Amino acid sequence: MKVAVVGATGLVGSEILKVLAERNFPVTEIIPVASERSIGKKISFKGQEFTVVGYEDAINMKPNVAIFSAGGSTSLEMAPKFAEAGITVIDNSSAWRMDPTKKLIVPEVNADELTPADKIIANPNCSTIQMVVVMKPLHDKYKIKRVVVSTYQSVTGTGKAAVDQLFAERIGDNTVPKVYPHKIDLNVLPHIDVFQENGYTKEEMKMIKETNKIMSDDSIRVTATTVRIPTVGGHSEAVNIEFENDFDLDTVRELLAATEGVIVQDDPANNIYPMPINSHGKDEIFVGRIRRDESQDKTLNLWVVADNLRKGAATNAVQIAEYLLKKEMI
Repeated sequence: MKVAVVGATGLVGSEILKVLAERNFPVTEIIPVASERSIGKKISFKGQEFTVVGYEDAINMKPNVAIFSAGGSTSLEMAPKFAEAGITVIDNSSAWRMDPTKKLIVPEVNADELTPADKIIANPNCSTIQMVVVMKPLHDKYKIKRVVVSTYQSVTGTGKAAVDQLFAERIGDNTVPKVYPHKIDLNVLPHIDVFQENGYTKEEMKMIKETNKIMSDDSIRVTATTVRIPTVGGHSEAVNIEFENDFDLDTVRELLAATEGVIVQDDPANNIYPMPINSHGKDEIFVGRIRRDESQDKTLNLWVVADNLRKGAATNAVQIAEYLLKKEMI
């Protein structure tokens, strides 16, 4: 089982290697792949060193699966070349997510859509992943009509340069290049990705469109406000869900607790609720502050937290690979 990790030297690429090792994915050979400037560097995996290679060399090495985390333009150019060579691609970028010919997969929600013919599989946006895993059992039981979500997203979602900006600002160092249009330390930015003509950001529109595609239900209305906050690791979301059918709070907690990959932390009397600092390095999605919206019938409020580099990116991609392996598609 040869596994190529494209973008192996980046934040998410490093996390993919870590997750593959932790979950004991049956790798016989890791092929770390990166752009020209990183070729020849050494990457460690399970105590062994592997040399970073370029895209063409990686294709010639014939991996069974290639997990991409190298940005949209690289994915658009290189994923089809890997696929043409018979290599199954799991892509972390936004390049293929809304392509009607490509599947957008969260294993707990819609892995059963996958077939051996799917050679380029899209990994959804981090903030969408953690929300839909929680939505799925509730939609099945009560039928969701509308979702209002506000996110509180870590700087790691932007990458290493954003983490560097945050810590440089914290010590008053103005020499570090800025990736945000404003200061991020001791601040929040209601601005993730670029603004669209409708006044929403691209990140907000991703959450709206991706949710409908993953849930295979365009009738679910979604509106989002996505916000960058000065935390390092872990995205949080306040999620307000309106249902067609009424619910019982105890049953909601039971449903969520029984959902694969979800941990309920909901004991406000003892100050127990999900926080991003406690999600670091975890593959699960944490849910708490479970309560009725008292301003509207059949409506629920939830607080949802997950490590955006793990379940929001690397872990979800590896779980897709695990599913493909189990179903003998790779």
